[in-house]
Amino acid sequence: MNQFTRAWLAPFVPLYKLGLALRERRLASGREVEWELEWPVVSIGNLSTGGTGKTPLTIALARALTARGFHVDVLSRGYGRADRDTALVQQQGSAQHFGDEPMLIAREAGVPVYVDAERYEAGLLAESEQTPDGPAVHLLDDGFQHRQLYRNVDILLLDEHDWRDRLLPAGNLREERNAIKRADVVAIPADELALEAELQRGGWDKPIWKLHRRMDVPGVDGPVVAFCGIARPEQFFAGLEAAGVQLAERIPFPDHHAYAQSDLQKLRAALESTRASTLLTTEKDAVRLGKMANGLSLKSVPLRTEIENESAAIDWLIGKIQSGEADRSL
Repeated sequence: MNQFTRAWLAPFVPLYKLGLALRERRLASGREVEWELEWPVVSIGNLSTGGTGKTPLTIALARALTARGFHVDVLSRGYGRADRDTALVQQQGSAQHFGDEPMLIAREAGVPVYVDAERYEAGLLAESEQTPDGPAVHLLDDGFQHRQLYRNVDILLLDEHDWRDRLLPAGNLREERNAIKRADVVAIPADELALEAELQRGGWDKPIWKLHRRMDVPGVDGPVVAFCGIARPEQFFAGLEAAGVQLAERIPFPDHHAYAQSDLQKLRAALESTRASTLLTTEKDAVRLGKMANGLSLKSVPLRTEIENESAAIDWLIGKIQSGEADRSL
């Protein structure tokens, strides 16, 4: 979405800024309680309403920390889920019950994922159900603005789109750019060197992780119909074309779209009218479709994130976690 798409809503931005300021005042005064879990918490978040790759980075970190001997779980809001109970995600469950992102993380990272709008409650359930043999850590999915929960490390994903964007409701930013000061590390696309230089000129002296993202496009014959319900559908379509896929039609749906039979009819009609061979979509969309996808000529496209110099980045992260634990024990 272009950052100026909702420019007519600019007169309402000051009201949104006032709401942010009032919340900062509540946090500073202690009127908004910050809860603390027994195990350390690493938050992965961003400034915008979506589209910066939090889920693939959460999966990458879960795998990397597990490989280093940590017991890892993920605490997630479970955006879009119909149920409101605190729950452990079942890999064979449904996105309607657990949310699409928690389902995907549980399947791809192979770690327990707990969901609740109040991530503290999810963490309490996690700690009551698990007895780790060794160090344990919670990964807080989409947690930068969820400041009701204490975190040892704040990882902020950022890209040039967000850096140039505007506050809600005129743009897509949930907070102003100066909120970056709360972060312990900023993670940016590896090819956005100008953003890295601008951050450093602005005084950022903490670590910058460079992320390499790739789409593992499955083999297809002939043109395809691509569809998705994500925050930035144009990135998905462009990635497919860059991989050499011929797109007969692009069908964007709203972010976290709950698919219905009418949507499947639309997709089948697109296949028939374009004479395309296959439907391509994201893994998150495939999760939301669930059993509805049975009978469709459908393939999903995994999105992977790799941290440049991952070993050094994970060394830094573990050191930060352990130093925070030492500070808490004093």
